[in-house]
Amino acid sequence: MNRRLLVTSALPYANGPIHIGHLVEYIQTDIWVRFQKLIGNRCVYVCADDTHGTAIMIRARKEGRSEEDLIASMSQQHQRDFAGFGIEFDHYGSTNSEANREVCTQFWKALREADLIAERSIEQLYDPEAKTFLADRFVRGTCPTCGRPDQPGDNCVCGATYSPTELIDPKSTLSGATPEIREAVHLFVELEKLHAFLDEWIESSGALQKETANYLKGYFLADKLRDWDISRPGPYFGFEIPDSPGNYWYVWFDAPIGYIASTKQWCDANGEQLSDWWNSDQCEVHHFIGKDITYFHTLFWPGMLKTAGFSLPTKVHIHGFLNVNGEKMSKSTGTLITAETFLKYAKPEYLRYFFATKLVPRVEDLDLAIEEFTDKVNSDLVGKVVNLASRVGKFAQGTGLAETYPDDGGLFAAAAAAGDAIAEAYEACDYSRAMRLIMELADAANPYVEHAKPWEMKKDPDRQDELRDVCTVALNLFRQLTIYLAPVLPSLAAKCEALLGEKFTSWQQSQTPLLGIPVAKFERMMERIQPEDLQKMIDESKAEADAQAAADNLPTFNDSDQPLKDEPLSEEITIDDFAKVDLRVARVVAAEHVPEANKLLKLTLSLGGEERRQVFAGIKAAYDPEQLIGRLVVMVANLQPRKMRFGLSEGMVTAAGPGGAEVFVLGVDEGAQPGQRVH
Repeated sequence: MNRRLLVTSALPYANGPIHIGHLVEYIQTDIWVRFQKLIGNRCVYVCADDTHGTAIMIRARKEGRSEEDLIASMSQQHQRDFAGFGIEFDHYGSTNSEANREVCTQFWKALREADLIAERSIEQLYDPEAKTFLADRFVRGTCPTCGRPDQPGDNCVCGATYSPTELIDPKSTLSGATPEIREAVHLFVELEKLHAFLDEWIESSGALQKETANYLKGYFLADKLRDWDISRPGPYFGFEIPDSPGNYWYVWFDAPIGYIASTKQWCDANGEQLSDWWNSDQCEVHHFIGKDITYFHTLFWPGMLKTAGFSLPTKVHIHGFLNVNGEKMSKSTGTLITAETFLKYAKPEYLRYFFATKLVPRVEDLDLAIEEFTDKVNSDLVGKVVNLASRVGKFAQGTGLAETYPDDGGLFAAAAAAGDAIAEAYEACDYSRAMRLIMELADAANPYVEHAKPWEMKKDPDRQDELRDVCTVALNLFRQLTIYLAPVLPSLAAKCEALLGEKFTSWQQSQTPLLGIPVAKFERMMERIQPEDLQKMIDESKAEADAQAAADNLPTFNDSDQPLKDEPLSEEITIDDFAKVDLRVARVVAAEHVPEANKLLKLTLSLGGEERRQVFAGIKAAYDPEQLIGRLVVMVANLQPRKMRFGLSEGMVTAAGPGGAEVFVLGVDEGAQPGQRVH
């Protein structure tokens, strides 16, 4: 019996473009959906733009347009980029829709009736410059648990969760201002009342990867669950809560509900019933998400669904992050590449295939190494798969395919037998294994053509029947591989369909050879990619980031390896002026990259005791952050703090050198004590 599947990807936020890190998830989901449809299951893939929140409101205000205009423009861009990578949704909606408001109201009523909503006045951070209360994501500060600096307003990388008001030295990411504490009425879901249900669901549902279930049980469910703050006071771009005027549902309340609202819109357009998809034991619900939003999708969301009477997720497929060349993607290095920029220099199927070779069922990060990327595309796709067709395609137009399948030494039969294992790997989201199995078949098929030498047969009039047989075998093996790769490479499948005059509508087509048909004129199917093509997209991305940095008035530093020429001396100062500079020994207790800046490292310096200073230093080219942790340095301790886009810089680290990689932080004898004055 064929399955009915409702599939979602996390909703992209309507405040920025789609980049290749985002595409990991949408490509992963699209491959799974295409596979399910190919094996005959009824599968509907819905998504939507996540459109509400303070960030949208602030950006629209800065750009002098309405929020509705902004999110409409971003939705158009997002859908264009998704289409460019062959990602096909059955419906793509918006959380700012009447359908979503209607379903949100339904959830809210159910939560109220279940006595899960608490109302109380709380202290909340308010940005006096942006004139708005600050959502968790717009506050950063030092973790109150581990002391790690520059952490978001609700959780730290150490695993701690907290209120933004508990942050040490909080700063608004909207303006850099120090927030004020103001009182406001907030509404909460008392998640602890659902503790027993969530414990049971996580333990026995089979919806989560083992490592995720263990993490949730060991960290969150081991203690009392915190109440979930699901409202924000105005001004706020979102849906006003019907029974709490002046308060709005928090973006993380209405965003997952957007899955259901988008499904509802699809149902309304296609004569379907929503209950068949979200209230039926006969329908599976599959969510694909990144590991950063695990908490919302495995605790809050199941609790909401259970309370409102909707189907619980059959499976939550969680993936890791994308790194490039072993490092976190960064604007400053040009590796935070937008979908639009990628498509200027490379074909989308290259990225789809590369991601497929890396994706496994476990929560593991992926690394896009430039050399490995080009090698996989050129060796696997061009050198193995397409090579089968290109070596016989120009001959097959004249011969067509034989009426009976020739003897190929068991190649087609072996590949047909491998179909079940490949399908099992796709089903399990083990695309890496599926690609390995397919490439093993390609490795076995290519020697057949190499040994047969059809280009020599073409020259001999007496060997034309033999040539037709070789073409028949080679093109059928190519067709078989292309069907197996169709979920990953729909564009290659389309080219194979055009060549052979056949539509790929079923996985089972891989089990039977195609015979006795003419073959169309062979067209080149895929080009090799060059490393310089990837470097061009990185260079363009870096140039765009540098231009944005300049527009934001970020500090600049000497990029060259030589001193600046003909630079006038600064205005003279007296010894009394210099005596005002308070130089102190400081120990670097934390150091990290600033992703949005080309040359800055963010340092946390200890001046002894409890005193800590955050300093941005233009020494990224000279030092890895790990080299600096624990090191004693000299800092200017009485420099007026400077508000930067990344946060507040509360001093300066002294260094010398011509610039670039040749910048040397002034050393201090290890016998010195942090806070000691330097004379």
